[in-house]
Amino acid sequence: MRLHRNLTFAVIDSIRDIFNEGVYADKAVEKALKRDKRWGARDRKFVAETIYDIVRWNRLYAEIAEVKLPYDRDNIWRLFSVWCVLRGISLPDWNQIGDVPVRRIKGKFDELSRIRKFRESIPDWIDELGASELGEEQWTKEIAAQNEQAKVILRTNTLTISKELLQKKLRSENIITKTIPHHPDALVLEERANVFKTEAFHNGFFEVQDASSQLVAAYLDVAPGMKVVDTCAGAGGKTLHLASLMQNKGQIIAMDIYESKLKKLKTRAKRNKAHNIETRVIDSTKQIKKLHGKADRVLIDAPCSGLGVIRRNPDSKWKLQPEFIENIKKVQQDVLQQYAKIVKPGGKLVYATCSVLPSENQQQVDKFLTSESGKEFTFISDKKVLAHTSGFDGFYMALLEKKA
Repeated sequence: MRLHRNLTFAVIDSIRDIFNEGVYADKAVEKALKRDKRWGARDRKFVAETIYDIVRWNRLYAEIAEVKLPYDRDNIWRLFSVWCVLRGISLPDWNQIGDVPVRRIKGKFDELSRIRKFRESIPDWIDELGASELGEEQWTKEIAAQNEQAKVILRTNTLTISKELLQKKLRSENIITKTIPHHPDALVLEERANVFKTEAFHNGFFEVQDASSQLVAAYLDVAPGMKVVDTCAGAGGKTLHLASLMQNKGQIIAMDIYESKLKKLKTRAKRNKAHNIETRVIDSTKQIKKLHGKADRVLIDAPCSGLGVIRRNPDSKWKLQPEFIENIKKVQQDVLQQYAKIVKPGGKLVYATCSVLPSENQQQVDKFLTSESGKEFTFISDKKVLAHTSGFDGFYMALLEKKA
């Protein structure tokens, strides 16, 4: 493989933005890919995947390169050189690269690969937290799986098309997919591709949504004609899935504290031809009180550490802080206490996170069930999804029923 200057400089600038300026990796990649409209698919793939690779393995590479944050430009070139050596890419004779100690890099890699926190490139505190909550053996497997590149998964929008017909339409656009057992609406791409440019996407035939995430709406056990509240809807991936499962019949109230996210949901709902969704910004407790005891189903896709989706957001490893975990647990319990009141007698509630930590998951449910308001609910079932056993994102979901 031959390195090209303009592509490499796009990578270098993006790494600077992510680690020195606090830019999110996905935004940095998006910006980088707009630098030159002449780039082809292979160029764009190189830029995106190299940025994510260096972000994902940053601690390991920094240790090998002997550099520390904040990175100056020379430091970033050293990180890039380590990436090249470990992938067997020939280094060009550029001033920015200079002399690279290939044998020392490979030797240091072999040495550090024996230590999990370096091998999996994670902060000490995350490694200690994961091991304490999941146990050494399970955490070792899980964090390794979280460092694998995530597959591109689609969810068929059954309001507009069947999964079989969607497969045919995508094939006609040179995108080959496979079905996934036990995920009725899911298709996985055999090779990564920009699906957002397809005619099928513009026609609202699918959404990009991980297979584990697709389990959540189905777990809520909805039916056409119900009144359903999605309390932490965000940009609406699960809201749209609920609309499909309800066949556009009944009412879905999608709520969030961020109006900007709900605006994105409106755009997506229009493309999906989902007509039974109403959005509401949570700007006071009045919005919640108005709905007390009125919903057949309530989804709480709670804010969390995101430690089940590191493979999609590798920069989150470096942005997360220990105090965030403690604070978010308080938020999770608070939203459970507040939003559970929306469920009517005989109705059901799902509490879900994209975390693999029991302290954010079943322990939160147990705490709720022993509280005063939680005594009105019965635990039905829960599902723990780990990346190393499923091949998809780590998720948790619990189904509770309010006593009639």
